[in-house]
Amino acid sequence: MTLAVVLAAGDPAATPPERLVEQWRAAGAREVRVVADPAELSALAATATEPLLISGTDLVAHTAVLRHLATSPVGPTVALVLTDPVHPDRVAVREDRGQVVESATTPVAGATGGFGGALRVGVPDLPALATAARTVPDGPGPAVDRLFAALAATGTTVFAHRVRLLVAHRVTDAAGLAAAEAAVAAVEEDRAELKLSVKERDDFFTTFFVSTWSPYVTKFCARIGLGPTGVTAVSVLFAFAAAWLFAYGDARVPWVVGAVLLYLGFMLDCVDGQLARYTRHFSAWGGWLDTMADRAKEYVVYAGLGAGATLGGYEYGWALAIAAITLQTVRHMTDTWYGALHDEAARRPAPAATGGLGAKLSQASNRVQADTGSVSYWLKRTVVFPIGERWALISLTVALFDPWVSLVAVLAWGVLAFGYTLALRTLRARSMRVPVLTTVDAVLYRDDGPLVRRLGWAARPLPLAVLAALAAAGLLGAALAGLDGGAFKLAVAGAALVVLAAGLGSARPHAGALDWLVPAALRAAEYLFVIAVGVGAAVSPPLVFGLLLVLALHHYDLTARLEKRQAAPPLHDGMLGWDGRLLVLAAAAIAGFASVVLPTLAGYLLVVLLASVTLAWVTVPARASRPAAGTARGATGGR
Repeated sequence: MTLAVVLAAGDPAATPPERLVEQWRAAGAREVRVVADPAELSALAATATEPLLISGTDLVAHTAVLRHLATSPVGPTVALVLTDPVHPDRVAVREDRGQVVESATTPVAGATGGFGGALRVGVPDLPALATAARTVPDGPGPAVDRLFAALAATGTTVFAHRVRLLVAHRVTDAAGLAAAEAAVAAVEEDRAELKLSVKERDDFFTTFFVSTWSPYVTKFCARIGLGPTGVTAVSVLFAFAAAWLFAYGDARVPWVVGAVLLYLGFMLDCVDGQLARYTRHFSAWGGWLDTMADRAKEYVVYAGLGAGATLGGYEYGWALAIAAITLQTVRHMTDTWYGALHDEAARRPAPAATGGLGAKLSQASNRVQADTGSVSYWLKRTVVFPIGERWALISLTVALFDPWVSLVAVLAWGVLAFGYTLALRTLRARSMRVPVLTTVDAVLYRDDGPLVRRLGWAARPLPLAVLAALAAAGLLGAALAGLDGGAFKLAVAGAALVVLAAGLGSARPHAGALDWLVPAALRAAEYLFVIAVGVGAAVSPPLVFGLLLVLALHHYDLTARLEKRQAAPPLHDGMLGWDGRLLVLAAAAIAGFASVVLPTLAGYLLVVLLASVTLAWVTVPARASRPAAGTARGATGGR
């Protein structure tokens, strides 16, 4: 898998290097070297083409701890962090959102643990490791601690890998060695690893109604050789079958069966991530597939509910489904970028003063999050309407009532959750003052097309994006009010100009405290414009839903790439950009051909999206599907 280095310099003689050598081999290292001089490690880092695994000799741990560190999906460079009392010669660390934000051999204010004497350094950070190894200062204690402190001092982002259920200790004498060995022997590795496959923190429904028994399914799948991707495929089949029953069942029994299938499909959605963690089979492909499958399943279920409500005699069944997919996609866009904002804030605390209401809300939220198991903790996790609660609500309302009630319930809770999270996050973001969109390709994640990329000015991006969303909402209101003929065409032209004006902010750095809302505002503007054109041109609602579904999958593809720090899709320009798609629809509406152009555009975009996915994943080397370090099974999925 990769090269492991046991750095023996400065370690106490309590543990022989041979112990760690054998454990690293058992953990999957293809080669293990014992190094006494950090300068030799510098040479190895300068020529390495794979991640390097490094440890001292004073670490006593389960082999699984090393294997988990080697395959950790949280980031390229990961350090073992222990809760043991920190010895004066060891490095203390402070974490925030899973990142080591401070480390030193001197006392660290607010320290959350100590460096565990082992780390994995990803390929992007090998040059920094080579530099750190050349400049390791002399001093007391193990060289691996001084090396880690020097690496952190280079500004390298280091993620923390905590030990849970398994055992890992750093020892300084024979008595400590004996105690650590006894603690290791007292824990059965495989049983602990199966428990570790379940997320430490999840939503209420998943924790108490799925994860209590899904590990047994995980163990069974591992035993029969079914991989995470296979489990994802079965989960998709269950969800699609449930959607079909919701649409065409038209009776209590089919709806109940569909609800059960939906629940089982969600259980398998949890199992695919648990299986990936249990078997340590992580891949970029698996993470992308899990993200895309989760959204496709949910939105196909919305379509099934919309069709079922319509067939059941409700006039606005498809309208509710269209509202649900729009709301949930815009919500997910804000979730993605707020998460990125929070991670960036942890890496780079805002230099400005962070007092005020936003800071107080952050402190209160942190206190609630730390009080795991309390009523306030579970209320906070539930009120935001996570995926587990959405599946549970759909299953219960369909089984007890009908598809129309289910859609109304999903929309009602979704709107409340969106309002709650958006208000609190906006206040907290203002206190953070971190320009997260300056750290990535903002043009890519805005989904700007060739027109905007050429004509973008340096105007403030957020006010323009919000104005675009309001203009699209106004056009939708006009369409719903019955505006037609020349008046509607004039409204389409006016709204299109206002929405396209949002592109004027493309060239300006998105450095504002609230600019993380720009991609979501642009998604809202485009989706509302699509719906307005569909309503005004009397396009069949299922066709409008179909175009929105393709657009949503395209935008989830972009956000999944953000989370994996990957480049643009191979055929990104073929998707035309939000501006190009809007121009096509506006021209079609004005010319009176929207009923033909809208489904044609949906079909074209679907073909391009599938071709792009094929080029990105099917034609990549086989390494994309083998166990790999630094790639996860998905941020929202993988569960």
